[in-house]
Amino acid sequence: MLSRHTVRAYDEELKFLATRIGAMGGHAERMVDQAVVALVNSDTALAGKVIADDVVLDEGQREIDEKAILIITRRQPVADDLREIIGAIRISADLERVGDLGKNIAKRVVAVTQGRQPPSLFRGLEALAELALTQLKEVLDVYASRTIDRIGFVRDRDDQIDAMYTSLFRQLLTYMMEDPRNITACTHLLFCAKNIERIGDHATNIAETVYHIVTGEQMPPERPKEDKSHNVTLGADPAAG
Repeated sequence: MLSRHTVRAYDEELKFLATRIGAMGGHAERMVDQAVVALVNSDTALAGKVIADDVVLDEGQREIDEKAILIITRRQPVADDLREIIGAIRISADLERVGDLGKNIAKRVVAVTQGRQPPSLFRGLEALAELALTQLKEVLDVYASRTIDRIGFVRDRDDQIDAMYTSLFRQLLTYMMEDPRNITACTHLLFCAKNIERIGDHATNIAETVYHIVTGEQMPPERPKEDKSHNVTLGADPAAG
């Protein structure tokens, strides 16, 4: 029979994983938010900070991986505890990728700001980023509280993100058609928009992981994970999806 000391130590190890995930989530949110601010304001210094900050998430993922392996080896967890540990590994990987996506946006700040861009383009990116970051924050709140009854909003918001990204994709293509001088900057903005859209996909992955942690079941595959930009062509009907 496990001693009270052993049980307490085990609980502390599991709590460490959850706390570390929370810290990684907050850091990932700040990176993406600062990357978009740097892009909109042509702030190369802030962009450099975002790029440098990515190492924090890399270290966080490694720390969680190492701690999780150690816990599995020493405690041989089963059922709920095993799902908790494996879930932490999966979520940390998603958050590390969110950080990479924020860093990728920051890397394009210099190229985008070499020419003056229409404010409406940045407004579209800001709106897309706000939606994606709201989704990420709320799904991290679900992880912290384990209130899976709120998890349905994640897929609904991911649909909104995909639709907004497709609209922005079409808008950027239109600017490139209207003036070839916009092509370079708009191409970089397209990559930035795609990076933001992918953040929504990682938030959905986290939601699915939390659902599995709590219930032991997989979320039903209710919809495909994709935007509609593959249907957008030059001269396409704006009403088309």
